[in-house]
Amino acid sequence: AQRLITLVSDIIKISELDENSSAFERENVDLYSLSEEIIKRLTPYAKKHNVEIKLHGEHTSILGVRKILDEIIYNLCDNAIKYNKENGTVDLKLQKQEKSVIFTIKDTGIGIPLLDQNRIFERFYRVDKSHSKLVGGTGLGLSIVKHAAIIHGAEIEVISKIDKGTEFRITFKK
Repeated sequence: AQRLITLVSDIIKISELDENSSAFERENVDLYSLSEEIIKRLTPYAKKHNVEIKLHGEHTSILGVRKILDEIIYNLCDNAIKYNKENGTVDLKLQKQEKSVIFTIKDTGIGIPLLDQNRIFERFYRVDKSHSKLVGGTGLGLSIVKHAAIIHGAEIEVISKIDKGTEFRITFKK
């Protein structure tokens, strides 16, 4: 029942993102403070999996939709914990540049095979179907991240190596 509730919730989120991005109210959002809040929410889950989450960088704000930015960061951190190794780490890093803010989430997890990397943002796509039952989820998290990044005019890049980890780099224009 809980899995169905989560699935319906994720489908509603992605439908809202598909409908009309101009309908969202934008405000200045401090990505560092938002990341701190998300880390606090995820710390019990990370401890359960023996994964340490660290935040680097400085306070920096962008014009965006707080709820949707929360979805991006939360989903990427959740995956970084879920697909990490025992005693692994998740590093969040904020870098201010002249015309952009680069937000990086890097883990020491299992990695994503090169052939799958161009498909991970597809709805319901799973890299390893056998692993999916163990970790749960709906297969919509990265699709939500992609749509949320598009709404913010951000570019998202994936760098991953098997058994070395995955890095998601999101570039927000100022």
